[in-house]
Amino acid sequence: MGSQSNGNSNSFIKMPAIKFTKLFINGEFVDSFSGKTFETVDPRSGEVIARVAEGDKEDVDLAVKAARHAFDNGPWPRLSGFARGRIMMKYADLIEERKEELAALDTVDAGKLFSLGKTMDIPNVANVLRYYAGAADKIHGQVLKMSSELQGYTLQEPVGVVGHIIPWNFPSTLFFAKVAPALAAGCTMVVKPAEQTPLSALYYAYLAKQAGIPDGVINVINGYGPTAGAAISSHMDIDKVSFTGSTEVGRKVMQAAATSNLKHVSLELGGKSPLLIFDDADVDTAADLALLGILFNKGEICVASSRVYVQEGIYDEFVKKLAEKAKQWVVGDPFDPNTRQGPQVDKQQFDKILSYIEHGKREGATLLIGGKPTGEKGYYIQPTIFTDVKEDMLIAKDEIFGPVMSLMKFKTMDEAIKSANNTRYGLAAGIITKNLDVANTVSRSIRAGIIWINCYFAFDNDCPYGGYKMSGFGKDLGLDALHKYLQVKSVVTPICNSPWL
Repeated sequence: MGSQSNGNSNSFIKMPAIKFTKLFINGEFVDSFSGKTFETVDPRSGEVIARVAEGDKEDVDLAVKAARHAFDNGPWPRLSGFARGRIMMKYADLIEERKEELAALDTVDAGKLFSLGKTMDIPNVANVLRYYAGAADKIHGQVLKMSSELQGYTLQEPVGVVGHIIPWNFPSTLFFAKVAPALAAGCTMVVKPAEQTPLSALYYAYLAKQAGIPDGVINVINGYGPTAGAAISSHMDIDKVSFTGSTEVGRKVMQAAATSNLKHVSLELGGKSPLLIFDDADVDTAADLALLGILFNKGEICVASSRVYVQEGIYDEFVKKLAEKAKQWVVGDPFDPNTRQGPQVDKQQFDKILSYIEHGKREGATLLIGGKPTGEKGYYIQPTIFTDVKEDMLIAKDEIFGPVMSLMKFKTMDEAIKSANNTRYGLAAGIITKNLDVANTVSRSIRAGIIWINCYFAFDNDCPYGGYKMSGFGKDLGLDALHKYLQVKSVVTPICNSPWL
């Protein structure tokens, strides 16, 4: 189900010029050490957009060397926070001036909606930079009240050279969720964008130089996880690695960090987030939020509300309303302003989602709507909703990362809480109710890093998010994210003959 928007890839916008396809090391675009390249593909058609330099261990070594020199000897960590903030503000302005071009790159590389890219994603990354630019001169330690004749204070110092490994579902948003606080802290960095979506990251590297960020502070190495990503995770001269992606790969990143130099690690991993809808909810609003929660960004979002639990009193009415609304959901060309869902990022992801849909059918869930590919070419999938889902089914347990909802019924609040927590993940959850006591009890009972009450995807620069359990640890956004890139040093001196301790 879901309507299909018409038109080919050229009907709404001209293809953006691809200006940057090399690696960015020490302020220069360079070929990879091996000379190898790989294809980046347009998911609207499966056609190749460009060939991009493929970085490997040797390239990571060069990038780390540049970042280490910039940290140990360069101006960036030694600038005042105010001065770093001024440069970051300029960086934000340069990005905002090019929001249409940058949004178009993420549309052709990741299948993201162009209309949202230019009105939300790209303006928001500029604002993330501004948020941390404002925090850069507010990094303070504490004066310690020691118990003996000692004077002590703490310093908050940048952790050093950081490796950022970025996923493909929000190439711009997650680039800056990591890069912006690390810049504010005074770190230098090596960024590995996902191999599916390298184009906007290379453009951001170019704009960093234009803004006046010194050479070596931001380096971008395109490449694959098992080669370039592994080289970052195990590098002896990287002080911290920040990774967003699957739990399976997150485990490998942590193992590599442990067996190399015990570098700091933060992981934002998978999710199987529950949305609990209680009998007193407005059914129309609840159906809208439930659809948004699973279909936004074609379900390729770690906090997607893929498990929807509805109290039995409104269940039948909710199912009817949900099916009506899902049939109106427009799937098609992400450059078309009427489209609400573009193509999945690549053929591998497309095939994986379809295989989970087949699992759901085989295990006995009822297909309410959707379940099939759509369109003549490209990686489009219909909005898909299963009812009669049991909690031991694969579609209820695994992160599918696509437009597939599992719909279940509950009787009591306690039952809903138990079901919500019946997962190895703990990234997000949603609650829809008019009862404040229910909202308070449930939000405190669910083991997840962010709980949305009567809303969903309510992100804000000041609001940290990150996981419990196998959804990882460490926060993105908010001042918590800034502290990931700082470490505390205590300084103690004796005080003699002071009238006061």
